Amino acid sequence: MATVILVRHGRTGANATGVLAGRTRGVHLDETGAEQAHAVGARLSVLPLAAVVTSPLERTRETAKAIAAAQAAPSRPRSEKGLLECDYGTWTGRELKTLAKEELWRTVQAHPSAAAFPDGESMAEMAARAVGAVRRWDFRLEDEHGADAVWVAVSHGDVIKAILADALGMHLDAFQRLVVDPGSCSVVRYTPLRPFVLSMNTTEGDLGHLRPPRKSKRRKRASSDAAVGGGTGAAAHADPVRPTA
Repeated sequence: MATVILVRHGRTGANATGVLAGRTRGVHLDETGAEQAHAVGARLSVLPLAAVVTSPLERTRETAKAIAAAQAAPSRPRSEKGLLECDYGTWTGRELKTLAKEELWRTVQAHPSAAAFPDGESMAEMAARAVGAVRRWDFRLEDEHGADAVWVAVSHGDVIKAILADALGMHLDAFQRLVVDPGSCSVVRYTPLRPFVLSMNTTEGDLGHLRPPRKSKRRKRASSDAAVGGGTGAAAHADPVRPTA
């Protein structure tokens, strides 16, 4: 049961000034964003990451490089087009305060599954390709590194919200209830029966509890069952306790 840490890139000048950057090239981390990226790298340095996978845009690649550089055995981040920012079409590069006056804005807020951006993609298309990319990489890395593999996917706010909504079993129309801040980490563990959302939108704190356990010949096979009653806490790789008669 591999575990993915979803990281939103650090802040950019476009974020700070309220501009919808979308897929615009040349949008880099600002000073605050660079600090956020290094902070994420420090948080994740306690984990032996199986891979760092990133959207191809500059702001995500810069964040991914900071994460990879902080590893005890640094490796080159891998690019994945499925993690790209939503294609906002003609909305790209415009101020959010101006876009908020358009009729489509209300659809994006209240009924995002029906929202399609002019000359761009729909939010449903964005969600489908992002979820598909994460699940493919999760399966691949579990196959390569074992069920205890921990890896990172660096992407964008709406993309990560869509992945989390899927993991939570939420309809895409409810994904605007989720918040994913720049430089934040959200953690999902996929299993044969269901995904488990271990945390969302954290920007500080120790992630050592995600470290793969030491190999043991007696180690029990991991379960897809949820712990009835809530479980025992942050041991992400522990087997849920089953009820007894």
